[in-house]
Amino acid sequence: MNTKLEVCAGCIESVKAAQRGGAYRVELCSGLDEGGVTPSVGFVEEALELSGIRKNVLVRPRGGDFLYTEAEKSVICRDIERYSQMGVDGIVVGALTAEGNIDMAAMKMFMDAAHGVEVTFHRAFDMCRDPREALEQIVDLGCTRLLTSGLASSAEIGAPMLRTLVMQAGDRLIIMPGSGVNENNVRKIVEETKVTEIHSSARSLQKSAMLYRQEGVGMGKSDVDEYSRMVTSAEKVRAIVNNLL
Repeated sequence: MNTKLEVCAGCIESVKAAQRGGAYRVELCSGLDEGGVTPSVGFVEEALELSGIRKNVLVRPRGGDFLYTEAEKSVICRDIERYSQMGVDGIVVGALTAEGNIDMAAMKMFMDAAHGVEVTFHRAFDMCRDPREALEQIVDLGCTRLLTSGLASSAEIGAPMLRTLVMQAGDRLIIMPGSGVNENNVRKIVEETKVTEIHSSARSLQKSAMLYRQEGVGMGKSDVDEYSRMVTSAEKVRAIVNNLL
C-alpha cells in the first residue's frame, strides 16, 4: 500500500511522538479542539530542529468560518512569509468567499507570500458550494495537495466523494483524506479512495503530572478537565503506519 501518513501535531511532544511512530510528515498547529489555528513561532522553531520528518505549518488566524477580513488576510500573509522564511516544508491554508466559493484573490496573495514553498489547501474546502469547481480552482492556484473529509463529518463517511475527487484530480493534485482517520479504518479508507497520502491526529488522553490541583477553576470552557489533554500517541501512529504497509 505504501501510503504516506501526515499527523497534525498540536505540541512539541506530539511532533516527537509522530516522529517515533514513523509518520512521514507533521502539520504543526495549535488549538486542535477548534479545528486548528496558527502555532507559535517557538513551537515551529523547536520542531524544525528535529530531523527525519517533514514539517508543514497551518496558517489560520482564528477558529470559525473561512471568510476573512482584509486585516485577517494581512495577518495570514505575514505568518506565511515568516514561516516560509524559517524553512518549513509547506504551508497549509485556505479561504472562502461569502458565497461558499474559493477566495481566489486571497489565495493568490497567500501563494505569493509562500515564495515557492508548497501549499496545501485545507478543510475550508469541505465548506465550499461546489467541490468539483473548487478542486479545479485549487489546481489552477498551484497548490500541491488538498486536505478534505470529502465534505462529510469524517473521511470514512466521505469516501465516495473522496474517490470522485481523486479521479478528477489525477496527477494534478494530491487528495489527502482527513477527519476521523485512525488505525481501525485507515486501510479501508485508502483502499476505497486510492489515495497516496492520509492525515490523522492519532491522539490519546494524557493525564497531567501535576500533584497539586486547584479544583473548580477552568481556563476556558467550564466542562473542560484542565488536568488532562489529547496528545499524539507514538503507538497509534505506528499502528496506522503498519496498516499502510
